[in-house]
Parts: sequence; C-alpha cells; structure tokens
Amino acid sequence: MKTGAKILVEGLQREGVEIIFGYPGGVVLPIYDELYESSLRHILVRHEQAAAHAADGYARASGRVGVCLATSGPGACNLVTGIATAYMDSVPIVALTGQVPTNLLGNDAFQEADITGITMPITKHNYLVKKTAELGRIIKEAFFIARTGRPGPVLIDLPKDVSTTAVDETKAFPKEITLRGYKPTVTGHAKQITKAVELIQNAERPIIYAGGGVISSDASAELVEFAECMGIPVTTTLMGLSCIPCDHPLNLGMLGMHGTEYANFAITESDLLIAIGVRFDDRVTGKVQTFAPHAVIIHIDVDPAEIGKNKKVDVPIVGDARSILQAMIAQLNRCSGREKWLERIRHWKNKHPLRYKEDGCLRPQFIIQQLSNLLKGEGIIVSEVGQNQMWTAQYYCFRKPRSWLTSGGLGTMGYGFPASMGAHFARPDETVFDIAGDGSFQMNIQELGTVAHYRIPVKVAILNNMYLGMVRQWQELFYDRRYSYTELPSIDFAKIAAAYGVDGMRVESCDEVVPALTAAIETDGPFVIDFRIEREENVFPMVPAGAAINEMIGGHPR
Repeated sequence: MKTGAKILVEGLQREGVEIIFGYPGGVVLPIYDELYESSLRHILVRHEQAAAHAADGYARASGRVGVCLATSGPGACNLVTGIATAYMDSVPIVALTGQVPTNLLGNDAFQEADITGITMPITKHNYLVKKTAELGRIIKEAFFIARTGRPGPVLIDLPKDVSTTAVDETKAFPKEITLRGYKPTVTGHAKQITKAVELIQNAERPIIYAGGGVISSDASAELVEFAECMGIPVTTTLMGLSCIPCDHPLNLGMLGMHGTEYANFAITESDLLIAIGVRFDDRVTGKVQTFAPHAVIIHIDVDPAEIGKNKKVDVPIVGDARSILQAMIAQLNRCSGREKWLERIRHWKNKHPLRYKEDGCLRPQFIIQQLSNLLKGEGIIVSEVGQNQMWTAQYYCFRKPRSWLTSGGLGTMGYGFPASMGAHFARPDETVFDIAGDGSFQMNIQELGTVAHYRIPVKVAILNNMYLGMVRQWQELFYDRRYSYTELPSIDFAKIAAAYGVDGMRVESCDEVVPALTAAIETDGPFVIDFRIEREENVFPMVPAGAAINEMIGGHPR
C-alpha cells in the first residue's frame, strides 16, 4: 500500500524530476514528510511566486518540465502570477498545490481557495484530485500535457486526505495513458509544405519572422540551415532571440516596437513572410492591418488556434517547427538571385544601426555590451521587465538557444531573479546573470535569502535609475514629464545584499564597469552590482512596423 504523498513523490521521480521549488504549509505536510527521505532536491524559496518563476526558469533553460509546490489558500494563490507568466510564454511547468480535505471542499474552510477555478484560464489543463487511486495517472497525464504540443503549465490540486490515504501500489501507476481529444499535430501537411516551398523559391524579398516556438521546439539549428540554404534574412521576436546567432550575417535582430529599424523596414518591404512559432502579437505588429502589407504569409505553428487569430495568412502549416523545417529543407534547392534584396538590407543596417550617446556617462547600453564581450556568447542572461529588458534584448549578443530568459507575453516584473535561480539548477556549469531594474528587483528581493542559503551563484546587475523606468519614459514622451508616482528612493542594494550575506558593490562610472562585472563572474557565489545609470536614459527605437507610436499605448507599459 502507498499513500498519495508517496505516489506523488514516486510519480515525480518516474517523470525524471530532480528538483522542486516550494514553500511548505499545513495541508502539504504529508508531501513534505515524504520529500524528507526522497532523492528529490527541494529548494526552499522565500515566496511562492518565486517558486513558480524558478520552475519556469528551470524549464526554459533546460527544455524539461519545471515543478513548484505550495500549500493551499494563499500559498496556491501566490503561484498565480508565475503560472500566468508560463502560460503566456508557453513554458512547461507542473504546479502542485495543497488543498483542504475533500469533505471540507466548498465550506470556506481555513486556507481554502478554489485554485483550479482561479487558474483555469491560465493553465493548459488542471486537476482537482479527489481519489488517491487516480493520482498516479494524473501525474503521468500532467507531465505529458505540459511538454507536448504547445507547452504550458498544468496544475494538480491535492486535498490533504488524498495525500494521506493509502491504495494498492500495483494500481498506483498506469502503464499507458490515453487522452481523448488531445492529439497534438507534429508533422505538417505535406501539400501545404510543398506549396510553401514553391512560394519561397519564387520570392524576391522573403523574410523569416521567428519566435519562441523555434526555441521551445529546439529548432534553432534547422532554422539557421534553412535561412542559409535560401539566403533569407531572419528577424526575431523578443522570445525568439537566441534562435540564430546575433552576429550571423542574416540576423536582423528583434523587430517591433523596440526592435531594429532595419528589421521593421525589411518586414514592411518584404513580399513573402515566413512566420515560425510566432503569434503576431501587438508589440510586434502595431496596427496589424498595415503589418507586412505587401507580403504573402506562411505561418508555421504547433497551435492551430494561433494561425489566423491576429493576422490573416495565406499558407497555414500546423505542426512542430523543427519537424516542418526539416521537411522543407529536404525539398529546397539552393537558390540565388536575392543579392539585390540582401544588399538593400545591408544598406539599411549600415544607415540605421542601434545607437546610443557615448559621452562618458554611465549608460545601460554600455554595461550590457561590456557584459556581452566578457561572456563571449556563453552563459545565460535573464531579465526583469521594463527598460532593462529592452536594453538587454537590443545590445546583448546572444549566440546560443536557451541563453535568454524573460517574461514576454505577461511582462511580469520580479520574474528575472527567481527565474535565474531555476536556470542555475538547470545548467549549473553556466554563468547566470539577471539584468534588473531597481523597481523589478524589489518585487522579489527577498530571494536574496534563497541564493545566500544555497550559495546559488546568480549574478545580478541592477540598472538603477531610481525610477519605474519604462513607465517614466512614457510619461516623459506623452505626458509632458508629469512623473506621477514613478520615482523611487535611492537604495543601497549592495548593503542589502551584504545583510543577507551576499557580496556586492556599487558602480557609478564607466571605468568601474568591467572590473565590477569581472569580480561578479569570478566570485564563487551570488553577487549584486548596483549600477547608478543615467536617470532619464530612454529605450529607442519605439515605432513598430506599420504603426505609429500612439497606437501602441494600450496596456500597461511595464
């Protein structure tokens, strides 16, 4: 006989789980008692939101399913932002939550919350387990759903009596699972692939628009081979950065609102747009009717719901990006005749490079470039959200897939620091840097306790302008510098780090940047650098392909 708690731990081990990020509480004590003697490693975070973000960072950096655990009521609710972040960016995590005993469900018992109801819109699927005998099957299903098709978060809610009740161990785990109605398409339709290949070979001004789906399907090598074979330039979304080396001659960098001017020019002038693993989101397209106005559009995505949702397409192909790119490569003949198009793009690159004022003042772009030079394409860069995120996307040179982790769809402040902890456990031999703003960092600053406790060697570079920077920037540009509640007080983050037992320093001039970054990299443990940057430095450019900037103000610009 095995209790539900024992079945849960064994089920996680059967799925290859090695690490869990969590925070204990009353109704999950049976689970924690089983963890006490298990081979699973548990990392005690200082807030449940950090557990979800750490599981997310682990999943993005490794390509495996991340796992987080919280108790009922407020513990489960504190996971919600992290689950929504993973959902928006298609990240495979399994969130385990405790629940009051089944006989108390619906009675407003102490620390009861309907977490399956709360998370229904932000999970790929969720379960409220009412019978211990079903738990083994549910665990197997949850991991299968999370990692297949379009990846995403799955939640399992475990009432306390389900964890303590024992069942016959021979019936605990099914040999196979069958999910009616859930059969993700992997291989694309052969006729659609052939049609796409014909369009590609005949196009004069094609461009590849690549997103996070390329990363999640591990299709970066195929994407580069495909682009090189056909001589097609590549522009990426924020989530697609790192799918093609930054210094590849066909790479146009990021497009959209804060993308390169030449990427947006190329999209506007293209006659064929090959969209791979993207969803035509508003930060890229602006006014969607004028996005890629002259282009025939091929859209490849594993989720059929995304194709045609925001932008009408001419050739839809449903399936895994890697599988479809392999099939297309097999049909392609190396072609020429696009030198005129590539020369035009080279002209745009030379005439409209990313640029910032180089006047000896401490500017964030300089800091990020120096970090990029020091790491030389190695390591993992995680960002918070806001100006720090956009400066990193623009000025860091990503050379390998899964080296860039950030909250794209939800834009979650406080994501980066806990996600960087998860990234370390996914790839412990890599240097992990969190590029933070002083506003974002304070949203999960308590995780200094976690990195100090476990000596997690995460490095934090805080671009400190004593503002909620991106919101302040919009107030400057559109509200006549009426800085309504966006100014933050001066905080000595190095001293706060020291109070937790974490090394750190404050940097105020350009000549201190490289020594500080070098010290952080060489320190065997966590490190915090408080960079006092120019306070009113802005992120540019700000105009997406096909839209004026005033059309982009919808939504909170964190």
